[in-house]
Amino acid sequence: MDYLAISATSATAEFLGKGGVFIYPLILCSIAGLTAIGFKALSLARSRTVPAGLAGGLENIESGESDPVLSELKQGGSTLARLGAVALKHHGKTAEEISRAVEASAREEVVKMHSGIGVLDVVITIAPLLGLLGTASGLVTIFQGLGETTDHLAIARGIAEALNTTIFGLAIAVPCVIAHSYFTRRIERITARMELILNGFVSACSGNSTL
Repeated sequence: MDYLAISATSATAEFLGKGGVFIYPLILCSIAGLTAIGFKALSLARSRTVPAGLAGGLENIESGESDPVLSELKQGGSTLARLGAVALKHHGKTAEEISRAVEASAREEVVKMHSGIGVLDVVITIAPLLGLLGTASGLVTIFQGLGETTDHLAIARGIAEALNTTIFGLAIAVPCVIAHSYFTRRIERITARMELILNGFVSACSGNSTL
């Protein structure tokens, strides 16, 4: 196992070493992409957005015990809790007034949920371009030296090495595209779920409710 790990590390280092100067910004892109993916995975976790317990409590607040639910809203440990706290703060007002207040806060929360997505957008765009730029630069160098050698094997090897940056750039972009699509869809599902839950809670908070 140790030998295989050492061999894989050596092969990776050799692959990156043949990429030229453009390999360094590509490495930075890979680090930025992985960091953004990790950040979004944590920030969009169920416990931070729509905890199952709180969601169920808000949906059944009129028929169940409300004290634990209201206490969780005041703590503001999740997106749903913070928006529910806004509705609770306007308790006793009309449903329309509470809805406007919740919608204003919801826009800010949605912006927060999209934080980090922009980094993935940038990485998806520039990683393949940097890879192509590295390849083009390597090919120019190879073709400039065609008149100095007749070793076709060396030329073919040089072209293959010049393609390393394109491969690396695409390898960075593909998982970022998948993650971007997943996180975007997840935000849409979270938003729709919160809207459904909060509509009922807003009604419970309006008028002469005894919450």
